Amino acid sequence: MPSGASESGSVSTETVFTWGAPPLKFGPGALDEVGFDLAGLGVERVLIVTDKGVASTGAPVRAAAAVRAAGLSADVYDEVHVEPTDVSFQAAGEHARGGRWDCFLAVGGGSSIDTAKAMNLLSTSGGELMDYVNKPVGKGLAPTAPLKALVAVPTTAGTGAESTPVCIMDVLGLKVKTGISHPRLRPSLAVVDPTLTYTLPPAVTAATGLDVLCHALESYTARPYTAYRKHAPDTRVAYCGSNPVSDVWAERALALIGRSLRRAVLIGTDPSARADMMLAATFAGMGFGNAGVHIPHACAYPIAGRVRDYRPPGYPQEEAIVPHGQAVAATAPAAFRFTFPTDPERHVRAARLLAPDAPLLDDPREQLTAVVTALMRDIGAPAGLATFGYSAADIPDLVEGTRKQQRLLAVAPTAVDADALARIFTQSMANW
Repeated sequence: MPSGASESGSVSTETVFTWGAPPLKFGPGALDEVGFDLAGLGVERVLIVTDKGVASTGAPVRAAAAVRAAGLSADVYDEVHVEPTDVSFQAAGEHARGGRWDCFLAVGGGSSIDTAKAMNLLSTSGGELMDYVNKPVGKGLAPTAPLKALVAVPTTAGTGAESTPVCIMDVLGLKVKTGISHPRLRPSLAVVDPTLTYTLPPAVTAATGLDVLCHALESYTARPYTAYRKHAPDTRVAYCGSNPVSDVWAERALALIGRSLRRAVLIGTDPSARADMMLAATFAGMGFGNAGVHIPHACAYPIAGRVRDYRPPGYPQEEAIVPHGQAVAATAPAAFRFTFPTDPERHVRAARLLAPDAPLLDDPREQLTAVVTALMRDIGAPAGLATFGYSAADIPDLVEGTRKQQRLLAVAPTAVDADALARIFTQSMANW
């Protein structure tokens, strides 16, 4: 009997998965060829989207020079908010609506790339931001018009946003992190130049690297696509569950992370380590941008959205933030202990990919948790939620915030109720 077929012959579970990724240009100096690439897309008026921190590195100036050398016009929007909010997305969207640009060139980390995705959506489909934000926070509507070309140039090895069809923000009024997810948001081209990460501080390299780690692990351990109810072609979502193609990219990303994240943090100008981590970020994006992410990311949103006083080293100190990679990794050791029974062999394989020389533990449930914890400790990651200022008294609020992330929790390989989340948060107060 075919997979997903019932005895009556009707199909009740999914038999089809979709997988997509943008074309990729990779290597030192790739940024300087971006004008050629844009001209090949047939565009004429380019808006470069970045933030002031990235602008100070000179990368957007290099991008603008390459664009103009190809005979195209280039303007710069450098008002991207690090860790974007609904307010910053809406402001960026209004700016995009006011111009005649036919292409967006995002130069920066996930904040810049995600902001460019929101600008593209709002300037082509119109409406309000919350029309497109994932349910139940927003209406979850699909774009109503074709989007413009968007070329993504990442300057961090972290979010994988250059590969993915999602953009993430804090909704300030609700103190919750959520996003917009639709296949049309995926960039038209990813231009990945590892030299752009050489000046990242160690703390930022570590945090963004942990984001890559969790992207790969969560997509690899996600609910299989065959475990979902059958979709019609027009109802398939961007996150379809683990699948054979995403698995390949996740496995490759894990091997690269295991061999190079420590070196990238400790020796920031090591060319091979930086190249490995940029490849890992893109590969993990190709995995999770289709399979999805689950518990650590769902937990991360209230962790970041409800922080009070934490100001991480290496980041702007004007306001309290938990960098996304730190927020995601904080619950990862406990989360993978929880998901282990769903596929022990896969969890142990993930651990072996990350740390092939690590000793095998007597309790295999702890193997992946131990490997992730050791990596976090070695690169100076925060030891747990208590570092961010959280205590046991905050757990009910964190659980409530996480339960709003049903789009992500649905990707988990097993049901995640409030009691399970409370245990994960409790175990994550101090990971070592």
